[in-house]
Amino acid sequence: MGIRNYLTANPERKEKIKDLLRKIGYDPTHWLRVVMYQECFNFVRSLAPETLEVLEIGAGPNWQKAFHFNSYSAPQYPDFDICAQTLDRQFDLIIADQVLEHVEWPYRAGKNVFAMLRPGGHFLVTTPFLIRIHYGPQDCSRWTEIGLSHLLQECGFEADRVTTGSWGNRACVKANLNRWPRYGYGWRRPLVNEPAFPLLVWAFAQKA
Repeated sequence: MGIRNYLTANPERKEKIKDLLRKIGYDPTHWLRVVMYQECFNFVRSLAPETLEVLEIGAGPNWQKAFHFNSYSAPQYPDFDICAQTLDRQFDLIIADQVLEHVEWPYRAGKNVFAMLRPGGHFLVTTPFLIRIHYGPQDCSRWTEIGLSHLLQECGFEADRVTTGSWGNRACVKANLNRWPRYGYGWRRPLVNEPAFPLLVWAFAQKA
């Protein structure tokens, strides 16, 4: 078994190794996601995360590890399909991190997210743009900042309650044509933003 397959089969060991590497200066975050996570984590910190009841669609380790939420739920597909289902409770924050591009019906998904938010609750969504197709199990959609804002407005969010952001540059676009480079060890790849070359797009939307 190769090291990649070994770590994939042992996610707890993988996270422990990542933590050790961070202590010696290695940042295992994908280069294209560094700025996105900085911006999104700062937004969540501004909401007093310890008070929040949180739902994550398509759960990954980053959010649960980074914050001590009041409660955290992460139902998994196909047992829970955000395009077709809602839970019988509401949340203060719903997170869809690199998920919406994979769903067949993003408008239906957004409407269901809106229904599960409490009044005043927030939806945090991140999606790729200038990234090659990656099946997990399918890859359906891409949005610019304007396009993502319009989608969220169609789902029920008011325009003045949607804030968007994006990040990318030509160097990172080229680097990601063949592989997913990490941010670095002993060096830092350029984080300058070139707005015409967004690799990632995100939005923060609040239910009125």
